[in-house]
Amino acid sequence: MSELDEAYQRVRLSGPERDGWLSNHAPMAVEALTWHGHGEAVHRWLDGYADRLADRPRGIAPIAADEWRDPLGDPVRTGDWLDYFDRELADEPWRQVLARWWPRLLPGIAAGATHGVIRVGHAVRALLDQQTAPRIGELGNGLAYWAARWQPLAPPGAGPYLATDPRTALDAVPPVPDQRYGVRARLAQLADLPGWPAVAGAVPHSEEHVRETTADEDAVPVRLAGIVHAAVVRHGTHGYANPVMLIHAATAPNAVLRTLPALPATLWADSLAAAWAATAAVTAAYAPTTGRPAPPAAPDVDPAEVMQHAVDSAGPHAIKFADAALDAYATTSDTTVLAASLLATEQTGRW
Repeated sequence: MSELDEAYQRVRLSGPERDGWLSNHAPMAVEALTWHGHGEAVHRWLDGYADRLADRPRGIAPIAADEWRDPLGDPVRTGDWLDYFDRELADEPWRQVLARWWPRLLPGIAAGATHGVIRVGHAVRALLDQQTAPRIGELGNGLAYWAARWQPLAPPGAGPYLATDPRTALDAVPPVPDQRYGVRARLAQLADLPGWPAVAGAVPHSEEHVRETTADEDAVPVRLAGIVHAAVVRHGTHGYANPVMLIHAATAPNAVLRTLPALPATLWADSLAAAWAATAAVTAAYAPTTGRPAPPAAPDVDPAEVMQHAVDSAGPHAIKFADAALDAYATTSDTTVLAASLLATEQTGRW
């Protein structure tokens, strides 16, 4: 059994949250560790994270296959959702379950401060690498968490919108007026934010997409990668305001990007739009109005050092952000993302 499967087995009886709204980052962090060649650190990392794990919640009443709408977004039914997806994945191939539930869950991409989709994205990458029972079980846990915390964002406008690059689009996102409280209070303000419909509807184009004349469907991964890259770079200048929460502006669209290969292409366009909405929402909720100077470029940094720095910090957010930064670096060779990741690791510490 691989280190990742062993880790999934260790945390399989833990719940998706603790203390109400704090997400269980263990399954996501250990997947990123093993993906980047740090399998030897997995069990030591889990030992240090053990006091942040809560027991898996018990169910109240089984959810019938044709009665899923009513308990959607009800965290009290988390145990029922966990049991539901255990049954779903025991009866059908995981790709079929994912394809059926992805469009149902996608409108609620804000679930758990986007941790629902992020956890699913890590599980899908693991399954695309190797299909095992623990990985299928982890996909079910991720889908259940997303369903239990399902939370839609304020709707975007109808356009038409001018094409813009991802960084310009992020800079145009207006902040919510009151950033004193938690994620639910901040996201609730999007509905009354005058600029929200325009920024949420104007899904940006990457420079590659502007230059090339590819079909929209084929361009979705390129456009998503551009959003991830822009969010990683912008964290280096704006992440200081709330370094932990702003990490999700990059990790949420990256989760969608790594899920695309397991989805029917007919779902890609909606996935892109939802991923951008999530990035814009996190930015509106937590980003400051002014940025700081970008961290010094890191032309001589070995990308492996970036993940090692995050591993040494033991912080799950640092590990997940380094994972996204290395994905962005792989597609762009832009060392700015490495510098942003090194700074984020310092900012987030063990969180």
